[in-house]
Amino acid sequence: MKRIALVEDDLALRENYIAALTQHGYQVDAYASRQAAHDAFNLALPDLAIIDIGLGDEMDGGFTLCQPLRSLSTTLPIIFFTARDNDVDTISGLRLGADDYLTKDISLMHLLARIAALFRRTAALQETSETNTSHDTLTVGELVIDTLRMTLSWQAQSIDLTVTEFWMLHAIVKHQGHVKTRQQLMDESQMVVDDTTITSHIKRIRKKFSAIDPSFDYIETVYGMGYRWKQGAQS
Repeated sequence: MKRIALVEDDLALRENYIAALTQHGYQVDAYASRQAAHDAFNLALPDLAIIDIGLGDEMDGGFTLCQPLRSLSTTLPIIFFTARDNDVDTISGLRLGADDYLTKDISLMHLLARIAALFRRTAALQETSETNTSHDTLTVGELVIDTLRMTLSWQAQSIDLTVTEFWMLHAIVKHQGHVKTRQQLMDESQMVVDDTTITSHIKRIRKKFSAIDPSFDYIETVYGMGYRWKQGAQS
């Protein structure tokens, strides 16, 4: 049974989502404050964290919580689930390392679809690791992707990506030179996200590469179509 940490300060909402998620087969550990969740995460990590942004008197408590949580695990799926529906908060949440940003006006089935998509990717990774003894690596020029360990390096330096970022990049790189539409990225990465979320993830991936290589420009935006990995990245 997958264990979900729900960080939500509103009692009624918290109880509603605990009941709904439990009914669909998840174990739910709920926390009403940033500090309570922080203390719990330091003892044991969940399989997925769903975090509200505003927590009690802390307007950005969820953002504050995400930073140490992401430092504890680069691959733990994190979803921001909030009433705040604006581009600034969405981009801020994804820059902090969240895999998704959802607003509370979405349906329960939509939320469950997002959760299931994240778990499918992590489960596929674990199953592959357990049944294979050799590494499945994809090497393109100075980029090396290990799909079993879900790690990658650029110019021999490791880059930490979230679950969503990793599979988005993998989908682009494995068909280098070919344009991947946003829908194809969702299909191949087993995601259900909107265009703004995809754009924010691409920006974050580029930023991580640029931190190592300021001249990095291999992820191209093909306006009106999608993204591609430049074939010039091959050695």
